Amino acid sequence: MLDIKFLRENPEIVKENIKKKFQDEKIKLVDEVIELDEKYRAAKTRCDNLRSQRNKISKQIGGLMAKGEKEEAEKVKAQVGEINNELSTLEVSEDELSQQIRERMLVIPNIIDDSVPIGKDDSENVEIEKFGEPLVPDFEVPYHVDIMEKLNGIDIDSARKTSGNGFYYLCGDIARLHSAILSYARDFMIDRGFTYYIPPFMIRSSVVTGVMSFAEMEGMMYKIEGEDLYLIGTSEHSMIGKFIDTILKEDELPKTLTSYSPCFRKEVGAHGIEERGVYRIHQFEKQEMIVVCKPEESMSWFDKLYHNTVDFFRTLDIPVRTLECCSGDLADLKVKSIDVEAWSPRQKKYFEVGSCSNLGDAQARRLGIRVKGADGNKYFAHTLNNTVVAPPRMLIAFLENNLNEDGSVRIPEVLRMYMGGKDLIK
Repeated sequence: MLDIKFLRENPEIVKENIKKKFQDEKIKLVDEVIELDEKYRAAKTRCDNLRSQRNKISKQIGGLMAKGEKEEAEKVKAQVGEINNELSTLEVSEDELSQQIRERMLVIPNIIDDSVPIGKDDSENVEIEKFGEPLVPDFEVPYHVDIMEKLNGIDIDSARKTSGNGFYYLCGDIARLHSAILSYARDFMIDRGFTYYIPPFMIRSSVVTGVMSFAEMEGMMYKIEGEDLYLIGTSEHSMIGKFIDTILKEDELPKTLTSYSPCFRKEVGAHGIEERGVYRIHQFEKQEMIVVCKPEESMSWFDKLYHNTVDFFRTLDIPVRTLECCSGDLADLKVKSIDVEAWSPRQKKYFEVGSCSNLGDAQARRLGIRVKGADGNKYFAHTLNNTVVAPPRMLIAFLENNLNEDGSVRIPEVLRMYMGGKDLIK
């Protein structure tokens, strides 16, 4: 959410930013906010004046009563009553105007960084760099579900009976590999100085609206019927929510956290064969990284975060590339975002396995996450998040890139200690 003072003083910049994100239907919201804000500030000023006036004349009542001037005291009481009546009406109007302003401010997109490429959708994202040689073996690489089934590692049919489409059972060495990857990711991030967390897997609506846009919420979140709780779509939601309505000491920053959680997503819409299996599912597990920092440090942390994911995948012998998200592909709260994509020998192309985002002070402003500087002044923190690894999707890249012609799968050295010393699944 933008600073309303910034919007008030720079309406054309906000409108131009909306155009860059190809959301022209939201341009009118800027003028609506400015008009509502003028009314709100006028009502607030009038309320403040009335309260001051009421306090001043209320003090006269006791003196008049002490002098026996009851008639004059009653006149003053009547004045106070009139002021209270006007105040009651104005306070209701003030609250209504404040709510109308907030509703509009929540859907006006954040100001994107100047370095973000302008484009309508993900087809216009820009490749930055490749890491590792994308190889295609001289034998056919099967569909990832077929690889798992031949290793007795997955049961989708049973999951369809118990839970419907978009679910699966992992078993045997594939299930163990899944857990090994998460354990390795945990230790990888701890070794890089991040504090490990297991957060709540459900959050209140006040946190949901603080960490994401309404469009994202509708497309992702599962609501717990009859309760003010939602299943998290990623542990970032809980981890940023952890700091709601807090004032952090400047010398305690940055907060560098890594968190494990199951994730639950609606994943609305039809998908092609390559996005079935375990690629686009309703339930999966993930290791995440989160940073809360000073504004001037957020871009530096942004670079560090996505490179952590690149480094992680390269230790597993998986070629990756980084892709800068264009303006139209950025969620409304994001200032800048980079996707990490892994190489698929089967598809002979890269596919997304993680996303790194700098949200500026948007989440902090919504959730009230402030920092107290050495000079005593308070300001909003910047928040960032990035995927370390989401094993179901990452398993596709892992299996395809480590597959042998006989159907067995190599285990890179860094994972063997988590796999009981195994160097091969067969």
